[in-house]
Formats: sequence, C-alpha cells, structure tokens
Amino acid sequence: MTTDRLPQRTFEVERKYDADAETALPDWADVPGVTSVSEGELRELDARYLDTDDRALAQHGVALRRRTGGPDAGWHIKGPRQGDGRLELGWPLDDDDRMPDAVAQTVAQWTSAPLHPIARIENTRTAYQLRGQAEVIAEFVDDHVRATDLRTGAQRVWREWEMELGPAAAADEAGREAFFAAVERAVLAAGGRPPSSGSKLARALGF
Repeated sequence: MTTDRLPQRTFEVERKYDADAETALPDWADVPGVTSVSEGELRELDARYLDTDDRALAQHGVALRRRTGGPDAGWHIKGPRQGDGRLELGWPLDDDDRMPDAVAQTVAQWTSAPLHPIARIENTRTAYQLRGQAEVIAEFVDDHVRATDLRTGAQRVWREWEMELGPAAAADEAGREAFFAAVERAVLAAGGRPPSSGSKLARALGF
C-alpha cells in the first residue's frame, strides 16, 4: 500500500436537522444569496465506521470510515471540531478493503490500539446545490438513513437533512450566521427540527 499519498483536505461547515419521512423539502427562496437550486442528484452511499474497543477515536472527536458511492467515495477521517466546523481528510479507495498506510499513519496520532468495524451506515441521499450567480453557495442533502450497530446488531432508520457551505459561501462569520439563520427558518417552516444526535455515527450507536 502507498504511504506517500496526500489526502484531500476539506473544512466542513454544516448544519443538520431531523425530518419525518413524509416532510416536504424546504423552500429556499428567502435564503440570502440563493438565486437557483439544482435538480436533485441521487446517491447511494454505504459506509463502515471503525474505532477501538474503548472508542478511542470518538473520545478525541474523530471519526474514521470507508465509504463507497457518491463523488467522494474513499477513506475519510473527520477530525475534532475547530470552531464552526471540522477538517475532513480523504483518500481514494484501493482495489481491496485494506486500510491504506497513509490512513493508518494519520490515525496513529490518536490511538495505536486495533481498529474494528463498529457501525454500517447505508444512506439514500438526494443532493441539491444552492447557487448564486452560478456559484455554489451550499449543498443541501436529503438523507434516508439505515444504520446497523455492528457491536450489538441493533438497527435504526431515520431521515435527516444537512446543509454544508460551498465555495461561494460568505467568508465572514456574520454572513455565515445570517445564511444559517435563514436556512433554519426555512427548515422549521417545512416541518424539520433540530437534530436529535450530533452525527450519523453517534445515532447509529444509540447516542
């Protein structure tokens, strides 16, 4: 396995919301800067999350997964929160299921204990781009999630929405706060609500 492969680095700033299965999608007409919304793009995602027996990565605020499907299929490490977001590192998939050396070396800064699959999260996702002057301000995704806790066999099903800032989002804190405030108003008006868990992985494991 290669050891010198540089990861793709993405700083994610996003908000999550819960929604019932029958809830209609929000109307983004009053969200500042948004002039158009793309057609939905369907993605079938399948992720296995790994951690140690004592969840050492989770204790550091880190998540490790191998995901297939979608434009960013690969190995992903989501780092601890930094202010309003978190850094995600990504490596492409190899021909087998083995963890690339570069991923293992990165994880080693948090733990040297053996890693095991702890959850499988399958997700039927529809993604929409919110644009302003043809630039992507944010991506909104409508997720229908099926999760299995691989430690206990417990299965959970839910629907959630995510809004993640894109390259044309406001660079200043005030602009981001105004954007997400308008997003939240639209979500609540449609029947969405604040998230019941901090992440898909936490919810899959019953937290």
